[in-house]
Amino acid sequence: MSKEAEEEKTVQPERSRAVFSQQDFELIRVAIAHYLQELKDKPEAVKYSNLYHRLGRIS
Repeated sequence: MSKEAEEEKTVQPERSRAVFSQQDFELIRVAIAHYLQELKDKPEAVKYSNLYHRLGRIS
């Protein structure tokens, strides 16, 4: 095996960078909480409520 082939095997891909910061998650969570007040009894409110709670586990 050539030296170049060995070097190619050991190269690891770079770790991807986070898209959102921890502060972003809190801002999104506050925005969703506000939007939930607007939706109240509409069926899609359940989806936003679940998203709100999942975001709470992140931050």
